[in-house]
Amino acid sequence: MLYDCRSIADRDRGIAAAIEAVKSGELVVMPTDTVYGLGADAFTPHAVSQLQTTKGRDRGAAPPVMVGSRHTLDGLVFSLPQAARDLVEAFWPGPLTIIIEHSPTLQWDLGETGGQIAVRMPLHPVALEVLRETGPMAVLAANKAGRPAPTTAEEAREQLDYAVRVYLEAGPSADPVPSAMVDVTGDVPRLLREGGIPIEKLRDVVPGLAGPGM
Repeated sequence: MLYDCRSIADRDRGIAAAIEAVKSGELVVMPTDTVYGLGADAFTPHAVSQLQTTKGRDRGAAPPVMVGSRHTLDGLVFSLPQAARDLVEAFWPGPLTIIIEHSPTLQWDLGETGGQIAVRMPLHPVALEVLRETGPMAVLAANKAGRPAPTTAEEAREQLDYAVRVYLEAGPSADPVPSAMVDVTGDVPRLLREGGIPIEKLRDVVPGLAGPGM
């Protein structure tokens, strides 16, 4: 079912349907501040497996996790480096993904994480409203592997069809540039992928940030 979130009535119905679908272990497509995302409850193993299958990926790479609040991050780790806290305070919600060491006691199965996971809080009101009710979601770009990442829910539906329970349409993505990705698991924070936040702005917050390839 596709809901047009540009209509107030459809938005409310769509968000409620998406929350129910995620809590039932089904897949949803929702807008983010980059491209549209295909999401599932991060703590429901069969939903995460379905997410990977629908996307056309294996378990070799764990999907990133999206959260609806900065505080949710504290529940995913034993301790958070100061650099991570500073980056999150400065750029969340927004196009910044951080790589953290997740707590080994978490009851999830995201695939081969190696003890690390990518986490982001997207700057989009529809996504945040869903995430604040569902809790952490495993989210991938809402396209089949090898095909273009969708900038509307309708484009995602053309690729994913009935594998997804709810599609939330909010119009074309405003900025389909990927998020910047920073690894904070080592002694020196390192930019793994350039993206929506320039490295100069990241270094304003974390002066010792190493660039890609360093």
